Amino acid sequence: MLPLKEKDKPVVQKLLSAGCCPRCVLRFCCVSVQAAYRRPRQDTLKELQAFISNTDNDKSTESTDENNKSHDAAVSDPPSKRAKLEPSAEEDDAAAVKPKDEESRVCVVCLGILQELCDTAQAVKISEAVKAEKYEFDTLVLSVSLPAQLCVREHSCWLHVKKELREKSIALDKDDVVQVKEAFKWIMQGLVAKELGGVAVVTRSMFEVGVEFTHPETDADCHFLASTCPDCFKPTKNKQSVFTRMAVVKALEKIADAKFLKHSPCPPARPSSSCTPQGVQCLHVSVFVAGRYNKFCRSLPQTPWVIDGERRMESSVEELIAAPVVSSFRADGFNFSSSGREDVDVRTLGNGRPFAMELLNPHKSRLNKVEMKQLQETINESSDKIRVRDLQIVTREAMSRMKEGEEEKTKSYTALVWTQKPIQREDIAFIDDIKDLTLDQKTPLRVLHRRALAVRQRVVHTMTTRFLDSHHFHLGLKTQAGTYIKEFVHGDFGRTKPNLCVLLKTDTDILELDVESVDVDWPPPIPE
Repeated sequence: MLPLKEKDKPVVQKLLSAGCCPRCVLRFCCVSVQAAYRRPRQDTLKELQAFISNTDNDKSTESTDENNKSHDAAVSDPPSKRAKLEPSAEEDDAAAVKPKDEESRVCVVCLGILQELCDTAQAVKISEAVKAEKYEFDTLVLSVSLPAQLCVREHSCWLHVKKELREKSIALDKDDVVQVKEAFKWIMQGLVAKELGGVAVVTRSMFEVGVEFTHPETDADCHFLASTCPDCFKPTKNKQSVFTRMAVVKALEKIADAKFLKHSPCPPARPSSSCTPQGVQCLHVSVFVAGRYNKFCRSLPQTPWVIDGERRMESSVEELIAAPVVSSFRADGFNFSSSGREDVDVRTLGNGRPFAMELLNPHKSRLNKVEMKQLQETINESSDKIRVRDLQIVTREAMSRMKEGEEEKTKSYTALVWTQKPIQREDIAFIDDIKDLTLDQKTPLRVLHRRALAVRQRVVHTMTTRFLDSHHFHLGLKTQAGTYIKEFVHGDFGRTKPNLCVLLKTDTDILELDVESVDVDWPPPIPE
């Protein structure tokens, strides 16, 4: 039994006459009982017809009773017979909702989506598409993309009903009308779950299965809104059409009823075809993998090195790490980030540099500890140029910790320095006593093509020296993150002040540089 009330009868009659399908009638009657939508639509149609025919029978009976009470013998036909020969307007409406081909007609509002496009056959198509993609998942969320013109048609039907209800002093709020998306999900969730072997279809999940519908025949239904509400439709680079669902909804909220009715039929025109389902889209939310890497090669960039469209280096840290990770998680792509970066000729030693990868649309979302350890070994065995440690899956929120307070963190380096003037051990000893030296660093010439021209203050916290010979010594530095070490050593034509040339009163240059530590307490260490 459908959960309908006496006040719903004029709405039901009006909508069926307008060409709405049974489930759309339930929506406009604000029926939120999910089981009502899962019933066979043929059964729902019959019950709706019986529901309104009871009203007509009641009216016919009342009319007969009134006529029987009159004693007008001049009437040639009995009242009951005359009622049959001259049907009332209500009976005309009742007859109009019972055509022989009613079930084959396309709904004027949902354009067939709540008719033949939400049955077992559609659930089979969705589940087969999901199985073909070979995702691993425990739950899924079903999303639906509908043509924007459905909003226009729904608004038209709403105004059609609203006029009738106003005349009968019945209050009904448009916000209470059940959305097509919701009704579709109520019907399809159980069917899809069954076809996928009982996988729970929930409201929130890491894995999303999207179903999109289009209806080219009625695309023009929205077009009048562009002239009546031009502010709502702004062309964008990423959108093929300005008539997005959000833009249409916004326009419908602004347009006056009278202006809408001037441009759009009420009720909507009957379509000749149903919506066309597009390909099923599967999407898993990103998985984040973090760790630390060492770089032992002085001819390996952190990321692919492409200049003027030409690749300059055979590989990169990013690629050596990413290839096995992307393969293990069967991801469609990735984004790589790290706590700072080293130049191509700089090694990263010690505990390594923290890095993180966002894996896009992974088909496998979980690896246990053993599998993660095996993945780490695969990366380390693939090349002697890098090594990773502490490889682990992290949350999106944890990713931000790698970048938090980036400039306040410290980094330690060892540089091999050359001096033009011969030096003795005692000539460099004073450097060990310098603490918290503040530098003014103008953007280095070598990075000026990709960084804005500015003067940045950085701090060299401590320095230590180790004498090698009359022209060489090792310089250890602990600095604020973001300090340009090479420029501090050679001065960059005076763009870094003070610099080692000034301190030693001779020209100096840097021959080799190693990153000894990146003092970021993330990700958590994993015991070997």
